[in-house]
Amino acid sequence: MRLIPIDGTPAAVRVLRRALGDALAGSGATVLPVGPGQSGDFARPDVAVEQGAALVVRTSGSTGTPKGVLLSAAALRASAEATHRRLGGPGTWLLALPAQHIAGAQVVVRSIMAGTDLSVMAAGGFRGRAFAEAASDVLGAMGPRYTSLVPTQLTRLLDEGGDALAALRAFDAVLVGGAATSAATLARAREAGVRVVTTYGMSETAGGCVYDGAPLDGVRVRIVDGLVHLGGPTLALGYRLDPTATASAFVDGWFRTSDLGRLHSGTLEILGRADDVINTGGVKIAAAAVERVLTGQPGIADACVVGLPDPEWGQRVAAVVSPSRRPHRTNEHQVDETAALAAVRAELGPAATPRVLRVVAALPLCGPGKIDRAAVAKLLADENR
Repeated sequence: MRLIPIDGTPAAVRVLRRALGDALAGSGATVLPVGPGQSGDFARPDVAVEQGAALVVRTSGSTGTPKGVLLSAAALRASAEATHRRLGGPGTWLLALPAQHIAGAQVVVRSIMAGTDLSVMAAGGFRGRAFAEAASDVLGAMGPRYTSLVPTQLTRLLDEGGDALAALRAFDAVLVGGAATSAATLARAREAGVRVVTTYGMSETAGGCVYDGAPLDGVRVRIVDGLVHLGGPTLALGYRLDPTATASAFVDGWFRTSDLGRLHSGTLEILGRADDVINTGGVKIAAAAVERVLTGQPGIADACVVGLPDPEWGQRVAAVVSPSRRPHRTNEHQVDETAALAAVRAELGPAATPRVLRVVAALPLCGPGKIDRAAVAKLLADENR
């Protein structure tokens, strides 16, 4: 196995791109990109890699201990090829995500499969000016131009406007995933002329495999007991050195997610995670539903809803929100907590209304765009003891 340190520089990404190219061609070692602060022995490089793995990526650990996902060259190619077919053909990509995570790694793979140059936005804080500068090389290329973002990045570019928004509008497709994107943000982006495409998937499916609710070519989706199951050629081989977890999650050609969903005439709608359902006084509340209402309120950019232990109700609904804000205008938006709670009560009922609401500058993250729910729960629990 070859460990590739990813420090956010274009030079590190170039090393990763060469290593991934060799792995995809079957002539190189299995690649394990390792980000800042991540342990190099995470996936035991001293132990032989499971047969067929071209890439090992670390899950975000947003709901538990991170795992090493084993992806074959065939799965990576299938994902990249299906993406290009859906978007309008192979094109030139801008990498604006950490390459050690699957969303970023797949941007690298797509550029390899397309045979095009890869533009890299250096790490060091996501800002509109830096995005526009990094995008300039891509936007000057012939053929389709693509990039991939998380919702927080999309919101920031919309807020900054100017050259950043102009650059964003010039892409033929802007994939947005890694976390749920609020309906208000999507509407705002599309009204601004951004060709945004929502993606759903995870490391275990070689990244996004459902675009705007429609599965990519070859991807299968079914709902079993309310949970989303995914199948098809993009599935991972399993988990690194964890046969028990592999046998539990990958069954008969299907990956069993922990996401609640439903299908409407073949279109997938994600309702939230099964382990994010809060039972308060015998009433089951989907955290995602409360978050959707909160992020639809003026002045609220992000929200995370969790259940806190309660001696009377079993659990009580609690929320942390962050305000929408434009650079250098720190007081532009204020969160009207009373109005936000009233909106939840009106749409979802009293049981779903948070009993605790805290406003913070930014929600804690544990991956690209993924809210660290455990950190949010600890923050609220510590404050409400």
